[in-house]
Amino acid sequence: MTGYELALSTLGGEPSVSIRLNPFKKTDSFPEGFSVPWCEFGRLLRSRPSFTLDPLFHAGAYYVQDSSAMFVGYLFRKFLPAVTAKTVRVLDLCAAPGGKTTDLATSLRLARGDDFVLVSNEVMKQRARVLSDNVAVWGDPNVIVTSVDSSAFASFGSWFDVIVADVPCSGEGMFRKDARAREEWSEDVVELCRVRQRKIVAQAWPSLREGGLLIYSTCTFEDGENDGNVEWIADTLGAEMLTAGGPAPFDGVRKTRTGYLLVPGEVPGEGQFVAILRKTSQAPPTSRFCRMESLKPLRCGVNRGVLKGKDFVPDPDYPLSLAFASEEYVSAEVSRATALSYLHRDAITLPPGTSKGYIVIRYEGLPLGFVKNLGGRCNNLLPPGRRILMDVK
Repeated sequence: MTGYELALSTLGGEPSVSIRLNPFKKTDSFPEGFSVPWCEFGRLLRSRPSFTLDPLFHAGAYYVQDSSAMFVGYLFRKFLPAVTAKTVRVLDLCAAPGGKTTDLATSLRLARGDDFVLVSNEVMKQRARVLSDNVAVWGDPNVIVTSVDSSAFASFGSWFDVIVADVPCSGEGMFRKDARAREEWSEDVVELCRVRQRKIVAQAWPSLREGGLLIYSTCTFEDGENDGNVEWIADTLGAEMLTAGGPAPFDGVRKTRTGYLLVPGEVPGEGQFVAILRKTSQAPPTSRFCRMESLKPLRCGVNRGVLKGKDFVPDPDYPLSLAFASEEYVSAEVSRATALSYLHRDAITLPPGTSKGYIVIRYEGLPLGFVKNLGGRCNNLLPPGRRILMDVK
């Protein structure tokens, strides 16, 4: 059966809905669901709620991610102990919209505390802005967001311990969920993707240290884009295929020549291919002048705010960060209706007696952002690009 035929055979079932919880932003009010076998924080939901109208989603308490895509994070966690560097350096090469980045960030923080750097890159500028917003809401301060071509990382030398390359593909694994993927598919698209995937990996390859790990993934079933490309990376660029042997670790997951394939109907989620390689070829020395500033990051570390004249204006994303010092600002716990009004970027009023100045709006204890309380009214400081556009009443 060809990859295309396999994709067509999956069209009968309904797409699943799943989320991944943020263990650093805990609350009890999550939608009910079933555990994802390969992700401790993954939940398969019984139905699809309106995530847009859930303030906890906007607080970064969970991320909406397909359960099959979480298999990338599972393999990352499985092989992470092999990385012995004191500070782990990870590159998520094709990161938008941010599902894998937020999963990697959680895995790194749980395993290594603050001793990691995660560079999350997306070359398409519009998609990179979405990625930056999602990283901000998730809140991990050790994530750097960039928007450059994969070749830009070669100048760093062998700086990264792990590269995650969820490369653009022909999208057969999304046929059940995305009608556009079906409409745009063709054999020419498959070939274009196969060549482009090799180019993306080859350009970034010098930035991976010798002995470093490459996690290669797609959401297609095409052999040329999956096993064929993994074998090409091993033979041409120089790597050992770590997932080439042994059985599949979970029921329903298919074992392929070089990795694992998840197929809708056989697992609850959509389509996903994943394989891991260890670089065996010699890597160039790490640049002595390796600085992230050269990549002009969209987001880097924690920005507490800026001084404007005599006034310090806090950064609107600061309350969402895991590094937020809550004692620095007065907080106001609000109802769901008020939280949605805030997220709609409406003017809200706080109870009499609330301090004037910058106030953190919280819902179920989790920060949503700032308002500036003037007494009779508040200036809503939610970034305009993140406001809920639909009616919240």
